[in-house]
Amino acid sequence: MATKSAPTYEYNEDKMQLKINYIGSIYGASLEDFEECMATAVDKLIEIKKINSIVLVKDREYEYGPEQTSMLMQIAITLNEITKGPLLSHEIFINDKYTHYSSELNSRLQYVVFNLLRRDPIGAYVEIRRDVRDIKIKIREAKNRNEHRCYFLYKRDILEPIMKMLEKTKIIRMVADKLAGYHLGDRSLYRDIFSSSIKPNFMLTRYMLTVPEGARSLDRYNVGDMQVEIFKMPDSTDCIYHVIPPEFALSETKYSILDAARRYMTVHRPKTIEFVKSTKVREMFQNIGRDVIRETSRRMGIELKPKELEQLTNILARYTTGLGVLEVLLADKNIQDLYINSPIDRQPILIFHETWEECKTNLIPTNEDAEAWATRLRIQSGRPLDEANPVLDTNIDVPGGSARFAVITRTLSPYGLGFAIRRHRDKPWTLPLFVKNKMMTPLAAGLMSFLVDGSVSILVAGGRSSGKTSMLGSLMLEILPKTRILTIEDTLELPVDQLMELEYNIERLKSRSVITRVETEMPADEALRTALRLGDSALIIGEVRSTEAKALYEAMRIGALSNVVAGTIHGESAYGVYDRVVNDLGVPKTSFKATDIIPICKMLRSADGLHRFRRMTEITEVRKEWEEDPLKEGGFVNLMQYSGKEDKLKPTDTLVNGESEILNRISSYVKEWSGNWDAVWENIKLRGRIKEAIVTMSDKLNKPEIMEADWMVRSNSMFHTLQESVRKEVGFSEPEKVYDEWLKWFKASIKKIN
Repeated sequence: MATKSAPTYEYNEDKMQLKINYIGSIYGASLEDFEECMATAVDKLIEIKKINSIVLVKDREYEYGPEQTSMLMQIAITLNEITKGPLLSHEIFINDKYTHYSSELNSRLQYVVFNLLRRDPIGAYVEIRRDVRDIKIKIREAKNRNEHRCYFLYKRDILEPIMKMLEKTKIIRMVADKLAGYHLGDRSLYRDIFSSSIKPNFMLTRYMLTVPEGARSLDRYNVGDMQVEIFKMPDSTDCIYHVIPPEFALSETKYSILDAARRYMTVHRPKTIEFVKSTKVREMFQNIGRDVIRETSRRMGIELKPKELEQLTNILARYTTGLGVLEVLLADKNIQDLYINSPIDRQPILIFHETWEECKTNLIPTNEDAEAWATRLRIQSGRPLDEANPVLDTNIDVPGGSARFAVITRTLSPYGLGFAIRRHRDKPWTLPLFVKNKMMTPLAAGLMSFLVDGSVSILVAGGRSSGKTSMLGSLMLEILPKTRILTIEDTLELPVDQLMELEYNIERLKSRSVITRVETEMPADEALRTALRLGDSALIIGEVRSTEAKALYEAMRIGALSNVVAGTIHGESAYGVYDRVVNDLGVPKTSFKATDIIPICKMLRSADGLHRFRRMTEITEVRKEWEEDPLKEGGFVNLMQYSGKEDKLKPTDTLVNGESEILNRISSYVKEWSGNWDAVWENIKLRGRIKEAIVTMSDKLNKPEIMEADWMVRSNSMFHTLQESVRKEVGFSEPEKVYDEWLKWFKASIKKIN
């Protein structure tokens, strides 16, 4: 016969959390499915009282949060009031003239209160209601005064008060209209009330397995070996991002292997900072982990298939050297932002989804998760995060791409750690990709490409999450690889590594963050002045934030830079950029004139407020003939402007009629274009036409890869080569001939990959 071991208890006073261990028990760990678990939990609630959450432990940890614990606490309080109050010592149980009739009633009441109410409060309520009906019949059929009085007092003073007490509890209120046909022992109603978040023993993160009642499925797709489903809640604007990663759905045997392997890795892993920061650390840990899992499974007499071994190895690496469940979310290319608000363990991870926008996930981190993430980010970034430095801003590589982490902690956040994570594409954005996503029109892409070639100074402006850094990265791809590029960033977000792989001549500099102020890092203005001494180069500033603005404008004013200069800056309009540069950053008004072009990127909302989308809303040139206020004196002239009605960026008369001072300045340096606006305009349109053709061809052939960076570099190089060859052949770069030759090359290149 199977035996069971008594559950053990652990109470965390700080968290007000009760943990009940059912490992070795013959029944599972679930309040809704097992009456033994509910009875035990109620007993402990009576004993301890200050409990905010209940965790049942077996092969996994099942946690019931504050709301569900509160419902069970109401039952515990009711039970305590009944047993400690006067009800069970009523006179009908002690007065000799009633005991003949009340002895059976007492036995029945003891069963309902002491036994049934602890393990099945719904059943206890149903039994009490039935007893009330039965007692009413006994009252009518009583044969003498004592019998009548005994039953009457039992109904009035005991049964009805208990029934009213139970009716005040939330559990009974929730099922009051569902009791028709109910039979004792049925746990189905509890499954509608209680639903735990689940966490495998070797992990920290919890997850909600069940989808809220009434949720409607909107979308379903796979990310690697896991399925994602998007649900919409009824009568709510909320969407739920529901995912069950493979580590949440393993067999108990595999959990045991992983848990044993994790304990070994925790004890034996190297502790030196140099090793932890090594770029090879994950690969080394995976190799070690693979051997440990193989040996562990062998000792347990379990044979793992190669695919199973690799799956467990990847999971182990994720939770020892990686970022745990965050990597699961960051692997989804549809996710753009993640938000983990403090206090960490009271709410799920929130995301911004490319298609479904703001979503709640079914993943709930713990404080231990947060501390582990913060420690890893401190080590990998080399930047502090403590009471003296309550902000950490860094960019780190994750499987499939990279992400920018902004972390806050106490002294700034009273509830402790909080995270905002921006996921970057594993490949740089390109102008055709922006055209595809309606961020800009093909003509706007052609204009920006022409301006980059024209060696102008560009400040891409916008608010947070408007896409300005991605736009800057796409403009870098319009620079020919032979041109030397210098980048300066305080948080490494630009696609420099990818450009290096594409054989760009590029040098990256890292400056001190104006937020975290790490003393060992060089201030941004000094980094910029150093960059200017590193030779003639295109200069890309990750973001113009602080004192580097003065140094940048000094260099631009004295002509120290002969190539394109581009950067990003916060600002919602051209005048907003001027106000920030001049009034906030202290750059002289006359120096601001060194800015040539200000493209504005914005996150726009639909009229119903439910949807957001990114658009470039204007491309503004900064003219030089003004003294005090560029807005009042005509210093800002739009070349392209967003039409909300048509949802696209449209050229202004200034652009179409060739009245742009910046474009005319560029053309004056080129013999073929000097004094010939039509030739300039045709070149801009030709560039846009090529970007549009790439998008069209991608859609037609279902080859999204041809819009990616490697193709853009080849396409741009071929475009410049063809311009030169056509010029030599016919005397000028005839747009139609250049386009036809380019299209012929492009189609032939695509055929080679089929």
